[in-house]
Amino acid sequence: MTAALEATGLGRRYGKHWALKDCTLHLPAGRIAALVGPNGAGKSTLLHLAVGLLGPSSGTVSVFGATPGDPKVRGDVGFVAQDTPLYPDFSATELATLGTKLNRRFDRALMLERLNGLNVAVDRPVPALSGGQRAQVALALALAKRPRLLLLDEPVASLDPLARREFLQALMGGVADEGTTILLSSHLLGDLERVCDYLVLLQAGRVQVLGGVDELVAQHRLLTGPLWTRDAGSINGVAAVVRQSHTERQTTLLVRTDDSAPAPGWPDPQWTVSDVSLEDIILAYLADAGAGTLPGPRNLHRVGGSA
Repeated sequence: MTAALEATGLGRRYGKHWALKDCTLHLPAGRIAALVGPNGAGKSTLLHLAVGLLGPSSGTVSVFGATPGDPKVRGDVGFVAQDTPLYPDFSATELATLGTKLNRRFDRALMLERLNGLNVAVDRPVPALSGGQRAQVALALALAKRPRLLLLDEPVASLDPLARREFLQALMGGVADEGTTILLSSHLLGDLERVCDYLVLLQAGRVQVLGGVDELVAQHRLLTGPLWTRDAGSINGVAAVVRQSHTERQTTLLVRTDDSAPAPGWPDPQWTVSDVSLEDIILAYLADAGAGTLPGPRNLHRVGGSA
């Protein structure tokens, strides 16, 4: 099956600075993917390359097998930028009319019905709406395009918790019946854990972790036990130590296992084993740029980390 988004050795340079470099990823169609990383990791640059607003300085990027911006796929991609830009003199109704004229599959009725259901005044100019309502207008505009791939760049960053919840509910409701692939950039890890089933973690312009959320969570564990250092040798069933911390008597390790379903009693009685959340995993990898995985569930890139 053709990937919704694929990049190989992708790079984008601004002068002497590489915002994205040697970025390789494969996003299967039908996934709701979280795009996370520290500020400056290249998230917005990746999204702008995927939608065709920027061209690569190196490598390749494709959307459903075609170059972004190609007329064959241009209508299949929806994009909501970080500041949810909308024409300030337009109302939602007027934006819906514009969308109809610019997009062959645009569903004007769907957009207005969704906004009316959220009690957004569709005849008021955009600047007269609250920040949350403007974000809902931008999302409704993108969804009404009926995209196969929807790219969202920090769409809820400025919203209060209730507005964020309403936005995410609208997002999930809008794609449930369409099979739309979503790539959602956000720093709000709790929100991402609730709605996403795939993870793309960028660090310093490269993909550090990539894979299905359930698979990644199943392959990571928290071990607590006696003092341990790498010099003590490997731990049975541990493929990589992602993060470690120590007290005078105890070591805590976040590890990636050899098996997503370790046998009872693993790794041995001296270690207490606990499950971890997606947020735990993301924070552990972000804390150490050297800890990471290449695309694929079990290919270790480099491991490390200390605290």
